Amino acid sequence: MTPATAPFLDAMKQSAERAAAVEEGFRREYARRVAVLERERAYAFRRFNLVRSLADAVTAAEKETAVASGLAVLRDKLGWAGDSEARTRTIEHFRPVIEAMVEALGAKGGEAVPDVPAALSEFETWYAAAHGSAFWVLFDHYMPETPRVDF
Repeated sequence: MTPATAPFLDAMKQSAERAAAVEEGFRREYARRVAVLERERAYAFRRFNLVRSLADAVTAAEKETAVASGLAVLRDKLGWAGDSEARTRTIEHFRPVIEAMVEALGAKGGEAVPDVPAALSEFETWYAAAHGSAFWVLFDHYMPETPRVDF
């Protein structure tokens, strides 16, 4: 028997190939899981930053003025200078989130406080169903590389 035909070498080679396949599977799953966690983190911070900006904007005097200010901030954050049918529907569906925020920020002790995160979640669910993607992808802004110029 030669070393090339020894059964124990075949068994060890198969074992090594199985280990390599398990490792590769783990690496693929790890990369997929990191991507999911990365997206969830990004969306959570986008959610927080948008709501914080809106909360600052809606502390205006009366409700309609506050809601209009909030919608203006939303349009600005999204970079929406013009209107389209999809943008108008999105703004209409987002309005209850801002209204809930205005009511929550203006609530006096003992009053029922609207659930702003629930209103936002309801909007996100509608958006995903209507557009087939998460609302937060609208905040993905591609920044083209610009050449560095030294003077």
